Amino acid sequence: MQPIRLLRGFLTVGLWTLGSRFLGFARDMMIAAYLGSGPVAEAFLVAFSLPNMFRRFFAEGAFNMAFVPMFAKKLEAGDDPQGFAKDAFKGLSAVLMIFTVIGTLAMPWLVWAMAAGFAGDERFGLAVLYGQIGFSYILFISLVALLSGVLNAFGHFTEASLVPVLMNLLFILAMWLAAVFGWDMGLTLAWTVPVTGVAQFAFTWVSAHRLGYTLLPGIPRMTPDLRRLLIIAGPAVLAGGVVQINLLVGRQVASFTEGAVAWLSYADRLYQLPLGVVGIAIGTVLLPALSRQLRAGDHAAGRESFSRGAEFALFLTLPSAVALVVISQELISVLYDRGAWRAEDTTATALALAAYGLGLPAFVLQKVLQPLYYAREDTRRPFYFAVVSMIVNAGFAVGMMPVMGFMAAALATTVSGWVMVGQLWWGARHMGEAARPDARFWARLWRIVAASAAMGAQLWMTADWLAPMLAERGARWGALGLLCGSGIAVYFGLGALIGAYRTGDLRRFLRRKAG
Repeated sequence: MQPIRLLRGFLTVGLWTLGSRFLGFARDMMIAAYLGSGPVAEAFLVAFSLPNMFRRFFAEGAFNMAFVPMFAKKLEAGDDPQGFAKDAFKGLSAVLMIFTVIGTLAMPWLVWAMAAGFAGDERFGLAVLYGQIGFSYILFISLVALLSGVLNAFGHFTEASLVPVLMNLLFILAMWLAAVFGWDMGLTLAWTVPVTGVAQFAFTWVSAHRLGYTLLPGIPRMTPDLRRLLIIAGPAVLAGGVVQINLLVGRQVASFTEGAVAWLSYADRLYQLPLGVVGIAIGTVLLPALSRQLRAGDHAAGRESFSRGAEFALFLTLPSAVALVVISQELISVLYDRGAWRAEDTTATALALAAYGLGLPAFVLQKVLQPLYYAREDTRRPFYFAVVSMIVNAGFAVGMMPVMGFMAAALATTVSGWVMVGQLWWGARHMGEAARPDARFWARLWRIVAASAAMGAQLWMTADWLAPMLAERGARWGALGLLCGSGIAVYFGLGALIGAYRTGDLRRFLRRKAG
């Protein structure tokens, strides 16, 4: 029954994340139509990336990878999990309140650190203004991450997964109102950022309160558990910081080419669809499961969870990566080509998307491999691996910038992602049975690769056949739907035929869910 429960968790989080990503597309399509890749769009995208960058640094680094395993173990043992959650909430909120004030005051320096190429033109002043308005988002969304960790440990994946859906709905509503009433679109987007933070926090706080976890700010007590959390979280925070430095280097490289920050951001949104749906689902579900199984000494169950997580990840990620590379031009053209968008924006964004697509399996596999370390409360080695990855990223991006311009940033992300996977895989070789994929994983892997390759060839030929329809505005959405639908049909049909997956697995899951 354990694999079915794990699959159900993956699919629950994945489906809600899929809905959020589609709403995110709608949001970004509206931004592209209203602002294109112009200075207001680039200024807002940099300003919005600042609180998100530090959110990953604080919340996803420390309080997701360190807090969740400790909380799950306390919950399993009945060792005062509520007291531990309250102390962690107080500690995180105290740090974030101070950091929010400092970051808001230091916004000009933060914008320069993010995009030095903006200096001297209107993008810089706009980015500073938008950043000062929206930086408080980090306070609310980081606390949302902690509250989501509590909910996930109880198996309440839906509530936490609804949070980004709420954010995208508020952005879409705000832009619609701005268009109707003639508001300044840049300022509207900037003010929507803190509003969404408050709304997301309120939603998750109420959900946790219903479970009996009423978490409030206060003066934190330095208990032994909180001290232990900080010791474990330290390397995780630093590892998260290294990842953000990779992104920072990419934006710096892109900021010296007009429009490149927007191109990379729009491409990132599209590639984040499979990455978010699969990667977030696996990371959310797999870490608590592995933590409980390893604590109980059930290494066979741990191996089963790890193997099914890796299998699920590659089953959905490999065909997605192939599609992002093969039909990147068609995807970008249909999704974004309207309003202020230009033909050169399509070409540049499609190139960036193809580069990101090559690294998609690497970033999802990281989500599978990292829980092997964090479930053992080992945050040091992932940090060391991340440092090596950072050096590779920076060296490639800066070194190749004179040769390929802004594309160096996108390819550097992919290269460093695969370097990180290689290190995580090699480092896990001495972790025992739980860290070794089982025979079923290897038997299905080559079949997944074969089905993905066949789908790629089919997409290439079908895109060429549909080219006239894809270029016609009245027919392009239907043509793109036909193109993607045909690829899905080929992949799943051939996959079932050669044994890349078993339809019986899905039927058992559906029967279990119905029951």
